[in-house]
Parts: sequence; structure tokens; C-alpha cells
Amino acid sequence: MRLIPERLRRKPRDPEGTMTLIEHLEELRYRLVASIVAIAAGSVVGWILYGRVLDLLLEPYCDYWRTVPPEVRPTESCTLFYTGAVDSVMIKLKLVVFIGLFIALPVVLWELWRFVVPGLTRRERRLAILFVTSSVVLFLMGAVLAYVTLPKALNFLLGFAGSRFVPLLTGDRFISFVMLVALAFGLSFEFPIVLVFLTVLGVVTTDQLRAWRRWAILGISIFAAFITPSADPYTMLAMMFPMMLFYEAAIIVARALGK
Repeated sequence: MRLIPERLRRKPRDPEGTMTLIEHLEELRYRLVASIVAIAAGSVVGWILYGRVLDLLLEPYCDYWRTVPPEVRPTESCTLFYTGAVDSVMIKLKLVVFIGLFIALPVVLWELWRFVVPGLTRRERRLAILFVTSSVVLFLMGAVLAYVTLPKALNFLLGFAGSRFVPLLTGDRFISFVMLVALAFGLSFEFPIVLVFLTVLGVVTTDQLRAWRRWAILGISIFAAFITPSADPYTMLAMMFPMMLFYEAAIIVARALGK
């Protein structure tokens, strides 16, 4: 008895990984749907964790708020604002989906790997678990570092105009700012995975990576300057130095893999 409609079933994959254009598009659709379902399920958990995560994200701002003299504080307690009738809804939904993405990250990365798998050899397919695990760990490390550097960044940005000015932040813009910083760090920490992946595919070699070291340092510096939403020196340096170390680590790992 067939429980799944024929149109929703995936066709058996060629064991050698060869696929037509239509099959690639069908595979992409399946992987996207699976990732969206995982993020939706994670968002349900995010709805439950919303209050705790919001308190955690507000703590760096509240640390700055406590340094503002009481006579010029815009509010009696550390709080954010919204200016539109539906802004409160959008703030909560945005943060809930963001939490859901973090929770579903292993599934999303697994689906990404499985989409790329048909073009790889059998040996390279065995690296899937290592790829997903290391990608998740590095992304979380980046997000944690972003949170650690957030107080310094806020102190620099909010206090840049002088003591005569005090911030009156809206919740939507603050949450968006924190999300962008976390995503920027998380994605930048995937840098060594990309380099190792390129060496495994034979696109670059360890000799080329060593020869490009100076240009890589320059590129990393420019990248950190543009991708960090705050553009403050603390955040830029906090991103630059780990990426430089990751570049060297990628060379070592690639050499260990015989590339």
C-alpha cells in the first residue's frame, strides 16, 4: 500500500552521482523544503525560549545603559522601544526564526552537503559527518565570539558622539543589529571549511595557499571591515585574527589530507 503520493516521492539516485538538470532542480527543491521544515520546527522551540534569549541579548546593552548618568537616562529601566503597531509582532517573529535557524543548523548543513554529494567521490562522501560537525562548531564559536565582543562594540558606537547624547534604541533595529553581527561572525568562521573543501576538490593546493598568504591577510582585513555591521575596531579585530589563524589551520589540515 502506497502511503506517499507519487508526485512527492524522490526518484532513486544514481549511485555514481550523475543527475540531469531536472533531477538537480528536484533535489534542490527537496533539500530546501527539508531545511525550511527543520527551521520551522526549531522556531517552535525558539518561541518557548524567546524570553530567555531576549534577556541574554539585552544584557550587553543594559551594561552600557548602567554607565549612563541617571539624570540623563531616557528611561528608568533598561528597555527598548517600538514605533509601529505591528513592530512588536515582527520583533518576536524575527528573533524566534533566528533561534530556529540556530537550532536547525545541523540539519541545514546536512542537507547542503547531501545536495553537493552527487558530484563527489565515495571517499569524500564519508566526510559528511565531519563536515557538518565542524561547521556547526565553528558557526557557534563565531556567534559566541560575536556576543563576547558586543559590549565593547556597543560602548564604542553608543558613546561615540559624546556624553551629551544618549541612545533611544528600537527593539527591531537592535535585534537586527545583533543578528547581523552573529551571522557575520558565524559565516566568517566557516572560512577554513571552505578552504579545505576547495583543496579536497582540487581547486587549490596547499602550495598555492602558502603563496597567497600575504594577499589572503589583506583580503581578510578588507572582508572584516565590510562584513561587520558595526565597523568598530573591536569587532573587526575580533574577526580578523581568528580568520588569519583559520587560514593557517586550513593549510595544515589540507596537507594532512594529502592535498
